[in-house]
Amino acid sequence: MAGGFRRGNRRRAPKLEARGELQSVEREGPFKEWLGMPDLYRYQLVVDGEHYSYQTEDAELPVAIGDRVVLRYKETKAGNWVDRNSLGKAIDPSEYQ
Repeated sequence: MAGGFRRGNRRRAPKLEARGELQSVEREGPFKEWLGMPDLYRYQLVVDGEHYSYQTEDAELPVAIGDRVVLRYKETKAGNWVDRNSLGKAIDPSEYQ
């Protein structure tokens, strides 16, 4: 079946969003999943006391410890997994006046 087509009339669960201060980062990898695929790095993030897992091809994250971050994630049995390319710095409009 082609991607993007849903069976039935079920509503998709909305993505969960988290905001807060990035307290710690641990990197694992690089991992080679299969031949021809770029190296993957797995990060364990702690944002305001909550633990998240993030997997990306980038060796460095676009955020640093102490930054205010925003991310989308989903809850799984293995923990909270951050959606690909959804991790970034949170912009506070009050700081730009």
